[in-house]
Parts: sequence; structure tokens; C-alpha cells
Amino acid sequence: MNTLPQELSYTTTHEWVRVENDTATIGITEHAQSLLGDLVFVDLPAVKKALAVGDDAAVVESVKAAADVYSPVDGEVIAVNTALNDKPELINQEPYGAGWLFKVKLVGELPLSLLSATDYQAMLNEEE
Repeated sequence: MNTLPQELSYTTTHEWVRVENDTATIGITEHAQSLLGDLVFVDLPAVKKALAVGDDAAVVESVKAAADVYSPVDGEVIAVNTALNDKPELINQEPYGAGWLFKVKLVGELPLSLLSATDYQAMLNEEE
């Protein structure tokens, strides 16, 4: 199993968040992409869309399944990873890098429900 990036926060629904100043970059975890398999399509949120914690923000589709991606933070979408339109497999190849999904300008505090890498790994260990 790959080591989780320690600088990221995680959700129980397998999204990750990288916070830099008032911007959160969001993607799905290595674990989530491995469960889904080869991704073939990504439906990204519209720029300027307001999101609240838990809102459906995006959909990732693989040859086996489609999965909703939920917003782990409150804010407004300020960027989407348009490279995924042509290459959704970037999520499989680099879930914590080039496979990011969207960026949100944060509103308010980060939710307390976000998990550290250690807590997320413990949750995955319990699921096995």
C-alpha cells in the first residue's frame, strides 16, 4: 500500500484536501481510485458553483462503477482540472498530484470532520 501524503486531510468518503492559504485542492484518494479501477470519465463541477460540506461536487466513472465525489469543505469552485476531460486516467496514475479534481476558495473554517493521514489510514485498516 502506498504511504498517504501526511500534509493532506482526508474524508471518510475517500476525498483528500490540500489547503494553501484560502484555497483547497480536492481529489480522491489512492484507495478510492483503486476500488473503482480504470477511470474513463469525470464530471467536474462548474466554476463559481457554491459548495457546502457533503454536497455532491463531481462524479468519477470507471468501467465498473460511477462514484460521487463530495465536497469536504465550504466554498466556491474556482478551478477544475480540465486535463481530466481527455485523460481521466490521471486520477489512477497520480491521485495526489496531476489527478486532482477541483479547487475551492474556502469560506469559513475547515470542518472538524476532516481526518489526518494517520486517522484515515486507521479507518482503512478497520475496513479491511
